[in-house]
Amino acid sequence: MFVCKECNLADVTAKLLAGGVIIFPTETSYGLGCDAANQNAVDRIFEIKNRPQTKSLLVVVPTVAMAKEYLQWNDLLEQLANKYWPGQLTVVGEHNPQSNLAHGVLSPVDTVALRVTGHPIPKYLSGQLGRPLVATSANISEGGDVYSPEQIINIFKNQTVQPDIAMDYGELPKNKPSTIVSVLGNELKILRQGELLVELDEA
Repeated sequence: MFVCKECNLADVTAKLLAGGVIIFPTETSYGLGCDAANQNAVDRIFEIKNRPQTKSLLVVVPTVAMAKEYLQWNDLLEQLANKYWPGQLTVVGEHNPQSNLAHGVLSPVDTVALRVTGHPIPKYLSGQLGRPLVATSANISEGGDVYSPEQIINIFKNQTVQPDIAMDYGELPKNKPSTIVSVLGNELKILRQGELLVELDEA
């Protein structure tokens, strides 16, 4: 695993396009990611994290326009997007069957967990990929969130399978994880309550 403090984002993008796995800063903690359409890279993330294959991976995109390419869009999603994106809201919605995502990003029931990120690093990387960027927590499965490069090095130094690049952006603020909601049809359910409180205007 190569740790870089002043990472060349073009080099990181090239690594992602070549099927690499990276660690990068997000709004909440350090994330572990890859090209969400690359099956081999997604499989490596499951191996690195020792994560059950049934537990699908969250992805981030840079714009609402890209989110619409990967979710079956409806009025409820439009309301949520207008009010909370970009921001710390992850939506589990029905996958647009015309888009191409790896198994493990797609759940066994064809849903995808997606967030429009406002953080400049994942926003840039996903924009350069032209596809969603996997953004799961940079830890071993069931481990806590990771906020420092020292934690990253300690977690992965003895692992047989490691990420390719760890982007060192110093100690990150300990923000709560994103709020996760499901939007199936026009029904909204809170799956995980984070910092963000979801309140929609009455029709």
